[in-house]
Order: sequence, then C-alpha cells, then structure tokens
Amino acid sequence: MSNKASQQQKTDWLRLIRTENVGPATFRKLINRFGSAGHALDALPHLSQHGGRTKPLKAPSIDQIEDEIANIEKIGARIVTAFDDEYPETLKHISSSPPLFTMIGGENINFEKSIAIVGARNASAAGIRMTSLLAGELSEAGYTIISGLARGIDKAAHIASIKNGTIAVLAGGLHNIYPSENISLAHEIVENGGALISEMPINYEPRAKDFPRRNRIVSGLSLGVIVIEAAKRSGSLITARFALEQNREVFAVPGSPLDPRSAGANHLISQGATLISSSKDAIEQLEIATPPQQNLFEEQELFNDFDENAIIDEPDESDRGRIITALSITPIGVDELIVQSNLPTNIVQTILLELDIAGRIEWASGQLVSLK
Repeated sequence: MSNKASQQQKTDWLRLIRTENVGPATFRKLINRFGSAGHALDALPHLSQHGGRTKPLKAPSIDQIEDEIANIEKIGARIVTAFDDEYPETLKHISSSPPLFTMIGGENINFEKSIAIVGARNASAAGIRMTSLLAGELSEAGYTIISGLARGIDKAAHIASIKNGTIAVLAGGLHNIYPSENISLAHEIVENGGALISEMPINYEPRAKDFPRRNRIVSGLSLGVIVIEAAKRSGSLITARFALEQNREVFAVPGSPLDPRSAGANHLISQGATLISSSKDAIEQLEIATPPQQNLFEEQELFNDFDENAIIDEPDESDRGRIITALSITPIGVDELIVQSNLPTNIVQTILLELDIAGRIEWASGQLVSLK
C-alpha cells in the first residue's frame, strides 16, 4: 500500500519542526505523546508554560508554511516526510532522524545501495586522486555516493560519481548552498539525476553547529562511511562516530603518519575501522551490511487519529520541583533521574518534555540530560 502525507499533515509537520526548541528528537517525542502534529501544536503553549518558559512559544503560521512550500515547489523541489514511500528506510531508523527533508532531483539515485565518502577540505593531491578512484569505481558498481558538498574530498567524491547519480546533503537550505564555489556543482548534480537534500528551511543560512547535524544524515543515508584524510578533530570523524552509533560500516584509507590530515583516518583504523585500499575492500563488507530496522515512529501513531479519551497522567508542581532539583549542568542519565526522583517513568518523561520545549535542558549522546 502506498503511503503519502496529506497536505494538511505536511503543513502541520512543517509548522511543528520549524518551531523553536523542537528538533527531530523532540518532534518524535511529541508525535508519540500526542498522536499527531496537529495535537502537538495545540499542546505546545501548555507544555512550554509548565516547563517554566515566560515568553509564549509560537509555531510558524499556516501562511508562513504555505509560503515555504510554494518557494520549494517553485524551484522544482519537494518535501519528503516519514509518511512518504520516497523516505529512505535506512534514514528512518536512526536516532534523531529528520521527520522531513527538502529534496530536489533524485531520478538516478539508489538509497538502498549507497555509501558516504568524507574527508578533509584541505585535501592533498593524493587524497583527491584516491577519492576519485574509489568514488568512480563504487559508482560504476551501482553504489550511490553520498557526501556533504564541501571543498576537498567531498567535492572530489561528487565529481567522480556525478554521471551515475550522487547525493549532496546540505547544512543550509537549498537557496543557501555552501560553499558558494560549489553552486555550479550542485546544479550539475541535479542535472545528472543526483539529488540535493536539506532538513533546513529553504532560505536558511548554515551556521557552524549545523554541519555536525548534517553529518548524521550523511551517515544515516548510507550503508557505510569511507573516511579519506581527516584530522583528529574534524567533521569527518563526527560522521564516522555517527556511523558507529547507527551501526553502519566504517572504512578508512590509511595515510602517512607524518601528515596531520591522515591522523584521524589512521586513528579510526587503530580503533577497528576497516582499512581499505580499493573499492573491492568496501564492496565485500557492504554486500553483507545489515543496518538496524528499529521503528522510531510507530505506524499507528503516524496514521491514526489521537484518542482524545485516553487518560494521560499529568505531573503536578511538586513533581516538577523534584526533577528540577535533581538536574544540574552535569549530564545525568534518564534512568538515574527516575530512580533519584522516585517518580513514575511517564511523569518524568512528561516533565523533561516540558523543560525541553521551554528551552531549559539539553541532551547529550545517549539518554543524558542536563540543565542549560
């Protein structure tokens, strides 16, 4: 059976995800708590007030969202939601999966057989050559190459695979391609049946913190990630870490220990990443790769109406006080918070959702939470 979001669902989802303090993980919690984006939007003022927010929390208006949709369609792009059959299965099952993204192109790509190639922006000539070789051979073998349209390794990977369809995941909106020197390459990608993908509003200008966020999608779309030339502290290693968390294959091309650009890739190999020197090495592992298939959105919660007669326990002020007292700027596990507060799990989760919507807490990797 074909699934497709209705226009009303798409509008509600966009309004919710574009609301301040509502990221992908919070979005999922709201949907799973209230059954639909529409009901979640209705609950936002109540949640933020109980979370201690003094300034009213407002979602974008319907007119604002309709303008965004019109601008997306004007350039020939489209919105893909987790409702839609076009939404990649691999991406649907990662932590903090984007509930929707904007996409242009894509006639010549294969999400089910894809691999990411990432690396240094200031890549060496040898690094560029190796990237071109691997990306070209993997592309000819039927793999869709995914990268982030950055300078250096990313750019070389896209160019080498452009004729067979490549995917560029953007940190900004489709109207704010970064770096600007790769705008023409972005157009070529689309013209050759590849795709540009972004979870951000169409006119959004990327900031430094948006690139690591983008990297989880690069790895999440892929069966595996190849790292070529990466410093010890680099975005490429962030992508590799996301890949490990998402149970993806991680490959690395070794380099000279005298070159700081190879320190990150060499470190990955020492930690167990698969050393590769040819596309054959990667293909052998990718053929048996089995990404997890955990449903982060329950199907009945996506497609059924919310049961308004369902009884949901509501915390009182003393409950909220106990949780806030237990929290600090030092991250603590949710399980430990439940034990320390001696409150039911659903009450603790509701209070954390309220504090999250109010912008008073932040989440670390895993289930660690702290006060801002």
